[in-house]
Amino acid sequence: MDKKMIVSIIIIILTIILVGCQKEEQSEPIGRTEIFMGTPITITLHSGGSKEILDKAFDKVSEIENLVSINKEGTELYKLNKNAGKSSIKLSDTSYKIIKKAIEYSKLSDGGYDISIGPLVKLWSIGLEGAKVPTKEEIDEVIKLIDYSKVKINDKTKEVFLSEEGMMLDLGSIAKGYTADELANLLREEGVKEAIIDLGGNIYALGSKEGNKEWKIGIQNPFSDRGSVVGSIEVANKSIVTTGVYERFIEENDIKYHHILNPKTGYPYKTEIAGVSIIADFSVDADALSTLVFIKGLEEGFDFVESLENIDAIFITNDKEVYITEGIKETFNIMDNNFKLCN
Repeated sequence: MDKKMIVSIIIIILTIILVGCQKEEQSEPIGRTEIFMGTPITITLHSGGSKEILDKAFDKVSEIENLVSINKEGTELYKLNKNAGKSSIKLSDTSYKIIKKAIEYSKLSDGGYDISIGPLVKLWSIGLEGAKVPTKEEIDEVIKLIDYSKVKINDKTKEVFLSEEGMMLDLGSIAKGYTADELANLLREEGVKEAIIDLGGNIYALGSKEGNKEWKIGIQNPFSDRGSVVGSIEVANKSIVTTGVYERFIEENDIKYHHILNPKTGYPYKTEIAGVSIIADFSVDADALSTLVFIKGLEEGFDFVESLENIDAIFITNDKEVYITEGIKETFNIMDNNFKLCN
């Protein structure tokens, strides 16, 4: 066999090896839905994805849930709450970061949003079996335990101490947002360029659709079942989180009591807002702000959002009026004629 033929054969073999080692181009979206944190979580990879990456993503969700779930025995949050008034607990970086961020938002809201609302949430148990409207005496007893300033943190040791026995932290208004950000970071590290992360309505739109188009995300109709939309917004590399009275509630004597509780009165907040969606670069911010802005009401909440950088909001009132902040006036569209855009 002459040298030219040998060289040709070697080149062909090397070419086959190289092609075989290259990552197969993803032609169709790859997605999966699983239940974590009490809600369906759907991750859809549109470019650069694989089943193995989805496995890693859901492992990350499980890891975070097993640290900060309030209902699962053995989690760090469970241990912290059990040790309230007794001893401090050293936490993982994940749990500590979430708690520290929640305290920041508790301070920002002057306690209207309060990380230590756990005893009140447990008393009402809205969305859980055995939910009921508590008596005023029961409410008065637990609101004594709600005070974020009594949550002591140590940045050096990452220890947290709840100053009074019976105190409980509830991270339900921020943990999914933190998780969405962690998933977005993981997917980027794995080479995923386009994906939609949906944690029960907490959306993170990673990259842009087909490389050059913004994702069109529906805004939930607060008066209808999940999946019915008022309008849509176009985004890329943004999180959209919606809070509304439609999510969880109980009904007694023809009165609906929603799950967004006022830590100072012990009862659900009364506001003209039926739902508010926050658009932000980071889902942890969008998650906490969606609750914080909801409790401020329309006028104060609107002005508050306008004072923040890189944050926008969509407000839907009980009268089906829609108000949007300046930064999204070119990208939001009404899709339901029963609603009126008022600004």
